[in-house]
Amino acid sequence: MLSAACIQMRNALAQVPFLARIDTQDDYEHAMALMDALVSDYAANKSLIEILALSIERWEDQAEEFSEFNATVAKMDNGIAVLKTLMAQYGLGVADLPELGSKGNVSKILNGAEGKKLTRKHMEALGQRFGVPPTLFF
Repeated sequence: MLSAACIQMRNALAQVPFLARIDTQDDYEHAMALMDALVSDYAANKSLIEILALSIERWEDQAEEFSEFNATVAKMDNGIAVLKTLMAQYGLGVADLPELGSKGNVSKILNGAEGKKLTRKHMEALGQRFGVPPTLFF
C-alpha cells in the first residue's frame, strides 16, 4: 500500500510532469514559465527550483535546438562563456566593459585572440560589477 505522501507526490507530478522530466518543447516552455514564477520567492521555493533546474538542464543539454549553442560553449573558455552570458543578460556590448580596457581589447579577449585572456584583475573587477564571485570567471 502506498503512503499518503507517495500518493500526494504522484498526484503532484501528474499535474506538472515536466518537473521531473521534460520530453517536448511544450514541456520546456511550461517548465521555464514555472521557473519564472518560482524564483519570485526563491527562499520558499528553493527545493522545487533545484529539481526543476535539473530537469531544464537535462533538456537543454540534449535538445536539438540547443546543440549548436552547446557545441560553441563547450569550445569556449569558461570565463569568457560566463562573461558573454552576463553581457547578453545586461544588454552590453564591447564598449560597455571599461573593466577590460579598450573596445579593441575587449573584442580580442572575447574572441580568444592569441595572448588575450581575462586577468585576475579583470575577473575581480567583473565580479564586483556584476555582483558575482570573481572565481566564476576562472
